[in-house]
Amino acid sequence: MIEDCIFCRIVAGEIEASVAYEDDATIAFIDLAQFHPGHTLVVPRRHIVDIFELEDESGAALMVALVRVSRAVRQAFSPDGINIWQSNGAPWQEVFHIHFHVLPRWKGDGLLRFAPPGRKRPSRTELDEQAASIRLELEKRPSL
Repeated sequence: MIEDCIFCRIVAGEIEASVAYEDDATIAFIDLAQFHPGHTLVVPRRHIVDIFELEDESGAALMVALVRVSRAVRQAFSPDGINIWQSNGAPWQEVFHIHFHVLPRWKGDGLLRFAPPGRKRPSRTELDEQAASIRLELEKRPSL
């Protein structure tokens, strides 16, 4: 546990939270800053700063919890769809304890435009070059 981490303090029971799900490795609770009812955060119990520190075992447990919570949110709130997102690094990551947002969405709610309208799409060549760069890094370091 990291003492100044709000999520570690929630996991430890030091800070009150509206817990929706928990197992040995994860906990999910309602986001205090929600825009839509059902906005839930899924976090590992163990303090892990971001995706770059996440090892396979914790990642697998986190994904199982994320899928279960997402299905339950869909059943409980009947949204048109669900966004799942996770941020890494400042300024986007507000709490430095890896967490996934499960956000119910309704058509026309105006939230989270992924890409601005009118953006230039890359050519197939540019896309292929980007994929090759990623493959090269994975080949150099299979444990990435």
